[in-house]
Amino acid sequence: MRFDLITLFPELIEPHLTAGVTRRAFERKQVDVRLWQLRDFAEDNYRRVDDRPYGGGPGMVMLAEPLERAMAAVRQARVEAQADAGSAAPMVIHFSPTGRRIDQALVQSLAQGPGAILLCGRYEGMDQRFLDRHVTLELSLGDFVLSGGELPALALLDAVARLQEGVLNDAASHEQDSFSDGLLDCPHYSRPEVLRGLPGQVDEFPVPAVLLSGHHVQIARWRRERSLELTWRRRPDLIEAARQAGKLSVQDEKFLKTLTN
Repeated sequence: MRFDLITLFPELIEPHLTAGVTRRAFERKQVDVRLWQLRDFAEDNYRRVDDRPYGGGPGMVMLAEPLERAMAAVRQARVEAQADAGSAAPMVIHFSPTGRRIDQALVQSLAQGPGAILLCGRYEGMDQRFLDRHVTLELSLGDFVLSGGELPALALLDAVARLQEGVLNDAASHEQDSFSDGLLDCPHYSRPEVLRGLPGQVDEFPVPAVLLSGHHVQIARWRRERSLELTWRRRPDLIEAARQAGKLSVQDEKFLKTLTN
């Protein structure tokens, strides 16, 4: 799959492509990322890509014409590379506070697709005429405002990359992630078996005994119940969504009833 990013700050993206476990996906071109500096498509001596908004008001608006030229170049490059061979025109994603919140279901869908063109806005945003002409989907990290679209783009690329085959050391790791089955993930523990308190303290914090039992059925049930409990306490909306989707077993429902009593 191929992702083309139109951005004013490609230097924010580049380090992420060579760091951490997800770099494997980028190095192997399982997730092929191409960066496009928007200023390269400005035609004046100052490489201007923004101007004051019509109607007045604070801030600057990214100009439509450089964006149009950048988009045309990206589309042509994808055609020449046959990145979209056998598929429809690539999805164009714009990161905006007004967009749909990114979730795991969307990430899983994108991870199985051909990629997309990502628009990383800045300032007060992009000229709406350009967005109306090209954008397929608007996405947001949440109900807050960032300085630009680069951080959401990085988050999306990371989430997609870690789902590619062979990227994680254990292929089953992402199957236990929060949201993969509609619920939050359960707690995890590692060495030592008993965590001692700070010097001078006598507190001890042992790993839950069931995780040391070797009884895989009991461990699986414990993890499921902790996942249900955490989701019920922090994101009850996800419990209801899982219920509506038929993802809760009779045993799950029995356990949830004990939490409400």
